[in-house]
Amino acid sequence: MEATVVLITCELTLLKHQTMQKNSKKSSNSRVSDIELNSVDAEKENKESLNNLFELLPREISLQIFSLLDVQSLCRASMTCRSWNCTITKNDFLWEPHCLAIRAVCKREIDDDRKSGYSWMDTLQRNYQKSKVKFNWLSGRYSNLSSSVSLPEKIMYPMDAETWGEILEAELKRYAEKSRTDLIT
Repeated sequence: MEATVVLITCELTLLKHQTMQKNSKKSSNSRVSDIELNSVDAEKENKESLNNLFELLPREISLQIFSLLDVQSLCRASMTCRSWNCTITKNDFLWEPHCLAIRAVCKREIDDDRKSGYSWMDTLQRNYQKSKVKFNWLSGRYSNLSSSVSLPEKIMYPMDAETWGEILEAELKRYAEKSRTDLIT
C-alpha cells in the first residue's frame, strides 16, 4: 500500500515536470521581456524543487522507491541527477536482489566476485551482460544454427574456458537427448 502511494506521488511529479517542460517551450518561443524572465526564473526554481523531491522525502522512502526499480530503471535513475546518482551508488543493497537474480546463471562468477570484495553494484556490472548471453546459450537458443554467420553479434561476449565448458556440456546433453528421442520415434 505504501509503495503504491509513493509510486502515485512519483507519477504526479513526472506529470508536473512534463507540464513545466511544455510551458518552458512555449515561453522560449515568445518575445523575451522582464515578465517572461521572471517567469523563467520561477520555472527554474520549480524545476530545481522537482529535482530535489527525493531530498525532501525521508531517506527511507527514497530508498524504498529505488528498491522497487528493475535494473534498467535503476541505472537510468542514477543518471538523472547527481543526488540520485549518489543515493543509488552509495546504497549497495539496492543492487543485491538484481545480482542474486543473475546468480542463477552465473553462480561461480558472482560468488568469485563477492569473495574478491566487489560490491553488489560492481558485481552486477561485471556480470549482467554475461548472464544474458550465457542464459541464452544454456537454454539452447543458439543450438540449431546452421553456421557461425547466423550468430547475432550481441551474443559474442568474452567468457572464460569454464563458462564455455558449461555451455558445451549443455549442448551435448541437448544433442544426446535429441538423439535418444529420434531413436525412439
